[in-house]
Amino acid sequence: MYTGIHPPDQLFMQEALTLAARGLGRTTPNPPVGCVIVREGKVVGRGFHPRAGEPHAEVFALREAGARARGATAYVTLEPCSHFGHTPPCADALIAAGVSRVVVAALDPNPQVGGHGVERLHAAGIDVTVGVLAPEALRQQAGFRSLILRKRPWVIYKYAMTLDGRVAATSGDSRWISGEAARALVHRWRDELDAVGVGGGTVLADDPRLTTRGVPGGRDPRPVLFDRRGRTPGTARALRPGAVVVTAPGRDTTHLEAEGVDIVHADGLSEALEALGTLSISSLLLEGGPILAGALFAADLIDEVRAFVSPKLLGLGLNPLAAPGPLRMSQARDLQGVTVTPVGPDVLVQGFFHSIPHVTAQAAATCST
Repeated sequence: MYTGIHPPDQLFMQEALTLAARGLGRTTPNPPVGCVIVREGKVVGRGFHPRAGEPHAEVFALREAGARARGATAYVTLEPCSHFGHTPPCADALIAAGVSRVVVAALDPNPQVGGHGVERLHAAGIDVTVGVLAPEALRQQAGFRSLILRKRPWVIYKYAMTLDGRVAATSGDSRWISGEAARALVHRWRDELDAVGVGGGTVLADDPRLTTRGVPGGRDPRPVLFDRRGRTPGTARALRPGAVVVTAPGRDTTHLEAEGVDIVHADGLSEALEALGTLSISSLLLEGGPILAGALFAADLIDEVRAFVSPKLLGLGLNPLAAPGPLRMSQARDLQGVTVTPVGPDVLVQGFFHSIPHVTAQAAATCST
C-alpha cells in the first residue's frame, strides 16, 4: 500500500540528502543518491553512490544494515532503480532484504525507471511514500535531471558585483570584488559540479586555472572554454585532460588538440550545450564574462543565478550581462525561489529562471502523499 508522511520522515530523509551530497560532481552520468535504513527509530545502515559504475546507495546501506534491514524503513533520495545497468535493480535488493517501507524523495526521470521502481516495491507488499523533501532532492539532482530530460547541462551563472552593480572596473580589473568566504564557497561549488565555463576573453585576460585549490579532497571540474574565434593559446592553464574548447565550425584547433582535450565545433550556444551533454556534462558553473553570460541570457539558456553582492561602490564599470535589455522594468525577467544568504561581508542571492526538470508519470499521482 501507499502511505503518508510520518513525523520522523523529514529528519531521516535529510540525512539521506546529506549523504547523497558526498557524491556531487563524481557520479555523472548517474545521479547523486543517498540512502538511510532505519529500524525502530535508529539508523542501522547508511550509503551513497560514490561514482558511476560502483554500487548504488541502497546497496551500501543494506550491506551495513545486514539482517537488521528486515522490517526496517529505507529512505532514498531518488526512486530505486528497476532495471539492470552496471548494477542489478535496487528495488529488487530492497525487496530481498525484507524492508517493510520505502520512503522516496523524488521519482527517477530516467524512462527506464520513471515510477516502475515504486510500482515494483508496491507489488511486493512494501509500503511506499513519495515526495518527502522533494524540492531539496530535485535541486540536488538538477544536473542529472537536465541531462536526462533536456540532453544538456544545468547552467548556473555565478558572478560577484559591487553594490552599484559592477563586475569589473572600466579597465577590466575584478580582483577582488567578493571576500575570501565567497571565493572559498565558489571553490566548493566547483568541487560539486561537473564543469566550469568561461569565455575566450577571460582566458586571454586572466588565464584562469579553474581548479578547486584549497578544498580538502576536492576534484577539479572540467574546464569549458567558449572561444568562438579560436584564440585560446595552447599554453592556457585550463587546458588539462578533460578540458573542452567550444569554437565555431571551421576554426583551426590543431594547436589545442592535446591528449585528453575535447574540441566542440558548434554553430550556436544551444548546439554547444547539447554537445556538452553528449560528453556527460550535467552541470555547468558559468563564471564569465559578461559577453558570454549575456549571450546565454539572451538565448534563455541560463537556468540558475548565484550572485554575490559586495558592500563596495565602484561607479563606472562593467555590467554582469552584456546583452540588450528591454525598454521597461515590467519586461525584466524575475528569478523564482529566491534566497538571500550572508557570506562573510557579502550577500549571496540565488534564484532560478527555469524549473528543475522532473518526471511526470502516472506513478507520481498514484504514489503522491
